[in-house]
Amino acid sequence: MHILGIESSCDETSIAILEFEENSNNFKVLANTVSSQIDIHKAFGGVVPEIASRHHVKNIGWVLDEALTTANIKLEDISAIAVTVGPGLVGALLVGVSFAKALVYALDIPLVPVHHIAGHIAANYLTHPELKPPFLALVVSGGHSHVIEVSDYTKFKILAKTRDDAVGEAFDKVARVLGLGYPGGPEVSKMAKDGQDTYKLPKTKFEENYDFSFSGVKTAVLNIANKEKDKLRKKDMCRSFENNVAEVLVDHTLAIAKEKNINKIVLAGGVSANTRLREELQNKGKENNIEIYLPEMKYCTDNAAMITAAGIFKFREGKFTNDLSLNAKASMNIENE
Repeated sequence: MHILGIESSCDETSIAILEFEENSNNFKVLANTVSSQIDIHKAFGGVVPEIASRHHVKNIGWVLDEALTTANIKLEDISAIAVTVGPGLVGALLVGVSFAKALVYALDIPLVPVHHIAGHIAANYLTHPELKPPFLALVVSGGHSHVIEVSDYTKFKILAKTRDDAVGEAFDKVARVLGLGYPGGPEVSKMAKDGQDTYKLPKTKFEENYDFSFSGVKTAVLNIANKEKDKLRKKDMCRSFENNVAEVLVDHTLAIAKEKNINKIVLAGGVSANTRLREELQNKGKENNIEIYLPEMKYCTDNAAMITAAGIFKFREGKFTNDLSLNAKASMNIENE
């Protein structure tokens, strides 16, 4: 069987086609076409929602054509359409959802709504077909910092989340303070490789749970930068900041794993590409006899292959619709997936 997936939650227009068998998780990615808008939004220092939406409209047609050509199949060979319905930029989401509804109407096939975070988690199934729930997922991106208990392929429970900035957002803001480029995460990491962890930065912990807060460390970077000005050692600051947030993310996740007696942790989301975070999680996992699963780099950032993989599990469970009133949602709780 073949399922086609669409992702347009932010600034990537992506369409993927996966081939799968009914009782196997060895999915074959026939196509995973991504059109990125990073260069377009660099001039603004961040994603401009209206511009993102317009470029999704402009690109989605040829992205579909390229995906079908790469997969060497026809639209009539598709059994279902999976699409990101939220969370994300609502205008951008609407482009993908509207396109998906047009396809299912024309082809008379099921429509599978997918939660964006569920897609990021499912990226690990593409890299590790042997991976099965239950496990913990540390989901880190520009908009999300969550620890999620995955009890089954489509069952999720949030155990910890950020109370302010998501970690990817914090990376971007620190990069802006230091005068680095956009997107900020890769620029901070690049400088951190040649720096030393010499700046003392705060770590926020809450007595009642394992939630995250990155506004304090972000503000600390800003205050030090304003105080030291031209004397600021940017490489050392990048290394200090990166170490700080990686340790917080990993320590909270491992504490939850021990408390819940869960011995598998997966990393997911755009920030899962961060080398320091991947190293910290692997090292701490080994020390605590916890299996660690990391997605391939090509599946870390937004892409339709991960959405399609998540859609396959929903499709198998009959969690699809023929209701063309399906709408995009800027905010969406994964526990209701």
